[in-house]
Amino acid sequence: MTDTERTSLNAIAQHFDALEDPRCPINRRHPLTSVVVIAIMAILAGANGPTAIAKWARAKEEFLRQGLSLPGGVPCKDVFRIVLTLLNPQVFQACFTDWLKSLRLDAMTKLQIERPLLGVDGKTLRRSHDRAAGLSALHSVSVWASELGLSLGQVACAEKSNEITAIPELLRLVDITGAIITIDAMGTQKAIAKQIVDSKADYVLALKGNQEKLHDAVIDYITAQLENDFANVDARQHYVTETLHGQTERRIYTHMPVPKDLPMLDEWEGLESLGTAVRCYYKDGKEMADIRYYISSLKVGVKLFARAVRGHWGVENSCHWTLDMTFREDELRIRGKAIRENFAWLNRMALSLLKQHPSKDSIAMKRRICGWDDSFMLEVLTGIPV
Repeated sequence: MTDTERTSLNAIAQHFDALEDPRCPINRRHPLTSVVVIAIMAILAGANGPTAIAKWARAKEEFLRQGLSLPGGVPCKDVFRIVLTLLNPQVFQACFTDWLKSLRLDAMTKLQIERPLLGVDGKTLRRSHDRAAGLSALHSVSVWASELGLSLGQVACAEKSNEITAIPELLRLVDITGAIITIDAMGTQKAIAKQIVDSKADYVLALKGNQEKLHDAVIDYITAQLENDFANVDARQHYVTETLHGQTERRIYTHMPVPKDLPMLDEWEGLESLGTAVRCYYKDGKEMADIRYYISSLKVGVKLFARAVRGHWGVENSCHWTLDMTFREDELRIRGKAIRENFAWLNRMALSLLKQHPSKDSIAMKRRICGWDDSFMLEVLTGIPV
């Protein structure tokens, strides 16, 4: 390990200097910062629990000693389990703030993105329940910047229906100034729309039956305009054709100003436009189509609207799917309220770091290389080419 790499690794560890050690000070042999950094590195290399983290650390002891303080040697699995069980998930996550700000700024500069898309969506760790302890499966809501490949925050809640209370808390944790926030219909709430606008951001919110009166009014208005071929409204349309997994999809995005007589218009802060996304595809040899409706604080600009809608679908494809298929998150049997939240966050942080690395390899292959090649591991962790 070079002096530059050692300095960079120390800089990563310094993010956790202010983290209060929750362990009893008696016989405390392993520095908290070293325990946390080792956990992150092991998860990057494919570890999926305290035992796997400890085994990876033992195999890499010589490498770890070059950049981390290990006065008591490599921690055992119980140390990792205790630390990740005792750490408050919100306090732990807050230690990543400066690190994430740096990654976000670098990614926006590299991709020349002025207004990031931040998708808010929920996910359940299906096997994280503990019936004996009365603990249901962990459901968490997170912010995923699909274009940047970054997870910016996470809040756990009891179940999907509690997303309505978790989303405002999550939006307070993340700097959303200037961003475009996309949320599924569960989060289409007046208070959430106001919070986004008050934070100097814009929203694109999906509409379904949970906002029945507004949903029906929007459908009726757009249907009437469609039947009149949009003759009386300044509607814009954008057509996209893509081949995905061997199947061709056509998508039609329509964006138009909100009518001044739309029911409850004054109850939705900043509401400026309505939109639809129509997806046409083939299933079992038959042509199928579905349509989704949206409300937005964006001025009419159909390409930006289409980018926001498409970006939100990326939450499922580039984040949740990868966590399930590559990190095997749905199969993890980690139980305990805090430890499962902390592991869920570490998985998202590891995914974010892997996506920042410029290699064209898949996320699964990058994790393997992190386990094989110490130099590659440091590149992923620090962002500095070796």
